[in-house]
Amino acid sequence: MVPYTLTRLGVVMAPDTGDPLEAEGVLNPASGRTPDGRLFLLPRLVATGNVSRVGLAEVELKDGVPVGVRRRGIVLSPDEGWERGLNNAGVEDPRTTWVPSLGKHLMTYVAYGPLGPRLALAVSDDLESWQRLGPVQFAYQPDLDTDLNLFPNKDAVFFPEPVPDPDGRPSYAMIHRPMWDLGWFRPGEGVHLPAGISDERAGIWISYVPADEAAADLTALVRPRKHRCVALPEFPYEELKIGAGPPPLRVPEGWLLIHHGVTGYIPPGFDPANQRVTYAAGAMLLDPADPSHVLDRTAEPIFVPETADEQSGTVPNVVFPTAIEQVDGVHYVFYGMADSKIGVARLDRVPQGARDEAPIRPGEQRTSPDSTAADLHT
Repeated sequence: MVPYTLTRLGVVMAPDTGDPLEAEGVLNPASGRTPDGRLFLLPRLVATGNVSRVGLAEVELKDGVPVGVRRRGIVLSPDEGWERGLNNAGVEDPRTTWVPSLGKHLMTYVAYGPLGPRLALAVSDDLESWQRLGPVQFAYQPDLDTDLNLFPNKDAVFFPEPVPDPDGRPSYAMIHRPMWDLGWFRPGEGVHLPAGISDERAGIWISYVPADEAAADLTALVRPRKHRCVALPEFPYEELKIGAGPPPLRVPEGWLLIHHGVTGYIPPGFDPANQRVTYAAGAMLLDPADPSHVLDRTAEPIFVPETADEQSGTVPNVVFPTAIEQVDGVHYVFYGMADSKIGVARLDRVPQGARDEAPIRPGEQRTSPDSTAADLHT
């Protein structure tokens, strides 16, 4: 059992109708604290034409609960050639992890360049100034019989501390979600599956960078290796695909990974306007001794689109969790709402007695909607 629930608390950020950089929505934020302890979101800001930037917004608290934001500008724009195509551009869906052993915030983001969505990394000391490390370059792994660099990839996030790689070596691990259909950008090419994978639906993978190598040279973080499949869609609410949400959170049971599952219909090609899908949130527990191993996962979603802000927007019926922060001992999860706004939910651990007496049931308001249109709105 995964004894955690989400309770929606409300909207914390909506588009500024007077700002053209937010004309198509604010969504799917990263988060972090500045050296003086202030809490910030790094939202994806979508301008006219679906061009995304990463903003900075200080979180306003009322009685310790996030209730709004104050905008502090833009921290990342699609300025590099590999972040821009001839007909598209964007730096999308940032996820940030504070890594104390490196003294850095690690940002993974989607660079929407000439070949579609690819992963990239940047690092910062203060959340305001970011140094690009460049596109992720997955090491070739012969037993996969393929090159992960050929494929679009999204939903990447780092663990906040070193974990054992498959050989037991302390490593910084990155969760990510490769997508095997190359017909996206090469019509007729179709699906290419790595060795050992028979399910073509997108799932959650993990790759590693030895901690000592990253400590000596931060650019090692863009060259992960020892790739493993962690989880594939398994339950009805994950019918089409799954992907990671916020950075994994260490809990008594292991590493808690909140993820999204997608149901509905996605036609051939990549036109969000023709997709009829629902994004819900689930959770899984990963083994601290081997984070590629799933100890348990939720057979039902813990959070589904229920409010008007979650069911109506640029991409309807989406809750997409992307960030988690602790305030006064309470964890809050920030999520995208229908690719248009940002909401917040409280994360709670269910006491053992309550678990025995009242098992979690879908539809109860204990999780907050996590909206992501990252997969749809690109």
